[in-house]
Amino acid sequence: MSTFNYKEHPHRRYNPLLDEWVLVSPQRSKRPWQGQQESFDEEPLPTHDPDCYLCAGNQRVNGDINAKYKGVYVFDNDFGSLMKEDTEWNPEETFTDDFFKLKPERGINRVVCFSEDHSLTIPEMSVDNLTKVIEVWQNEYRTLGALDYINHVQIFENKGSTMGCSNPHPHGQIWSQSSIPTLVAKTQENLQKYFQKNQTSLLADYLKKELESRERIVFENEHFVSLVPFWAVWPYETMIISKRHLCNILEMTGEEKTAFAEILKINTVKYDNLFQVSFPYSAGIHQAPTDGEEHPEWHFHMMFYPPLLRSATVKKFMVGYELLAEAQRDITPEQSAQILRDLPLVHYKSKN
Repeated sequence: MSTFNYKEHPHRRYNPLLDEWVLVSPQRSKRPWQGQQESFDEEPLPTHDPDCYLCAGNQRVNGDINAKYKGVYVFDNDFGSLMKEDTEWNPEETFTDDFFKLKPERGINRVVCFSEDHSLTIPEMSVDNLTKVIEVWQNEYRTLGALDYINHVQIFENKGSTMGCSNPHPHGQIWSQSSIPTLVAKTQENLQKYFQKNQTSLLADYLKKELESRERIVFENEHFVSLVPFWAVWPYETMIISKRHLCNILEMTGEEKTAFAEILKINTVKYDNLFQVSFPYSAGIHQAPTDGEEHPEWHFHMMFYPPLLRSATVKKFMVGYELLAEAQRDITPEQSAQILRDLPLVHYKSKN
């Protein structure tokens, strides 16, 4: 009988944020990706597309005209999943059965264009311009969260058609709503349990141990750390965590905003450099709800979930066992972190 080695043998890893497990099967991927290049042609985009409904001065589908903006531009989503209007509803009249429960959900969906330049993506933007995006995120979190019926503000970006993004213009979204969403509520429950027991932030204590081991660190600056979580599911999943215990984005100092913009750029530059392609991902910020309560258990972090596995054209799919039983990965988080860590900090297009 051989001695267990987590680098060689199947094992499960625990995610304390969601109270879930992930199956890791390193024996299925004995060696990390060795840098094989595959051709993947990306057509260059114009700086302004007259047919793009997000470009400055263009008409959107609902007939509204975008301002001739420079920099960041925000508007209410024309096809939002939530509605501002309140509705009258008597829960005692219908849907009280244990098997048929529902309740109305109210909220606001907004689109955030990161730049007027249609051809850019976050890794190609300057730190100064990304800092302006962060300032808009702060303002939206503040103003939406101040509404009495908004208890959660979710800031996120879907990048690339692989992630269902229907427009290449650099943009993200903000969904704010009256309920705390399921995964956020689950995370909050686990953060609260840890804080009540230890009187410290779970992610602060976790980050301290990650910085000690350094196995899964991708990049760090004075105020933030990018790492591959010990419990990562996606091949090149990363998490950006604030070194200081920040409960939300409004608590950032000017220096922290700049440092966040820097690590946001570097993290995405490394993604693009991995396969020398505009790397698709879904990314979003996790922070305290806006329900008017104190939330010392929350610790600001941003998650990146990219689907690419072995090349620009080979993706990981959640199928079979993963849909029916439990999340699973082959390449270990330690291998992924090493690969990302060793990539250049300069975007591959800048070399041309």
